[in-house]
Amino acid sequence: MVHEVADVVSRRPYHHGDLKAALLAEAAIILEKEGIQALTLRAAARAAGVSHAAPKNHFGDLTGLLSELAALGFVRFGAALADAMAEAGDDPRQRIKAMGRGYVGFAAAHPGLFALMFRSEALDHDRPALRDAVLNARQALAAAVRARTPDKTMEPLQMAAQATALWSLVHGFAMLLLEGRLNGMIRPLPGNETADTLLDAVLAAIRVGD
Repeated sequence: MVHEVADVVSRRPYHHGDLKAALLAEAAIILEKEGIQALTLRAAARAAGVSHAAPKNHFGDLTGLLSELAALGFVRFGAALADAMAEAGDDPRQRIKAMGRGYVGFAAAHPGLFALMFRSEALDHDRPALRDAVLNARQALAAAVRARTPDKTMEPLQMAAQATALWSLVHGFAMLLLEGRLNGMIRPLPGNETADTLLDAVLAAIRVGD
């Protein structure tokens, strides 16, 4: 899992001009291994083998570092949703279900990063990188909703309502999964049911995409 998170940015030894990427790579690893409470500018600098003052040149403060890391998370998150829908083919219903699985799958693979991405109090949403990355991820969700009715004009409120409903469902499931609250639901089930099969059943139960 740690190695997956490190893939958000390159862990190659930094050369002139890519210290920022090296610091973000180390920050991602600290976040997943030790939690957000352990992620400081000094910790990232120490892991990257640079002076304690070096991160300030790129991020300014801890909020800047966390915001840039969250931005990278949203970039990868948006790509994961887009890839999931592309692999599902052209059926709008299957694309929406695939996106839901991709959403929860990303959260499960990158729990620390996912939690950071939605901790608004720790982030500066005015930073261009984060603002743009969040917008692109939202557009992937909106695209799935629009694809359901390609021959109809959906009112803005309807589109917002359906996107919000889908987001609420998969985000809530993801948070329950990360907090271990679904274990009591899965454990008594017969057979070899998992969080994945439970998610599929949830999506089917509420007829996502219909």
